[in-house]
Amino acid sequence: MYIKRNAEDIVARYLKSNKIVLVLGARQVGKTTLIKQILKRKDVLYLNLDNESDKQRLISSSSLPPQDAVKALGGHKIIVIDEAQRLSETARIVKGWYDAQLPVKIILLGSSSLNLLNQSAEALTGRNEKLFLPPLLFSEIITNQSWYSDVYSNEKLEKNFAPQLQELLLQTLVFGMYPETVTTADKPGYLLNMVSDYLLKDILQIGLVKDPDTIKRLLTLLAYQAGSEVSVNELANSLRISRITVDRYLDLLEQTFAQITSDILK
Repeated sequence: MYIKRNAEDIVARYLKSNKIVLVLGARQVGKTTLIKQILKRKDVLYLNLDNESDKQRLISSSSLPPQDAVKALGGHKIIVIDEAQRLSETARIVKGWYDAQLPVKIILLGSSSLNLLNQSAEALTGRNEKLFLPPLLFSEIITNQSWYSDVYSNEKLEKNFAPQLQELLLQTLVFGMYPETVTTADKPGYLLNMVSDYLLKDILQIGLVKDPDTIKRLLTLLAYQAGSEVSVNELANSLRISRITVDRYLDLLEQTFAQITSDILK
């Protein structure tokens, strides 16, 4: 089931430019689903660099002149490279294609957004449009409800569906707003699987903390201190790690959320 995203309009606008489009965000927020929804019925090649054959296909084509490389990949009008951070040379490869002014639109999707940003900071400067995709917005979740109708104003929704809105708000506070947590019946099971198999992999991939157990304990402590002042010294003592490591992790979180918030408000 597809939930309409507000970001559709932003991506549609970016597609009209000749620049490379970067769609960044955590795993499972719906980057690939969003792009496939927008590009359905278009001439698109999807390469997923989690797939070794797709990765080798991209590497092999990169040894050719840009025009021949695009032809070798099928001559499609749009090329989408998913999990682009899996290959450190991705930014350099697509930079060459862009600079050759080929009639092809390039879209990069990245789960480890900081990693992909590091790759593209120099290679794609002035050549890209970035979208940081968050999990679902509460307004997007509301529009997916069976009782919702766009003929209602916000005031009428609050008046006529107050119990439904309250229940929906409580669910999102407990389970979050990742697309599948909204649509699945087994919300706790999905969250446990996502944390262990997806989100922690991205944190480990950027080399912030090497021990996944430490990450889980740190996130748990932060969750319990929500709304309170956080003591870095207490966190370091509880986790038996250095204050420097805790500071580095908290700084990274602050930068990531600040960037995502800034993009949402644009």
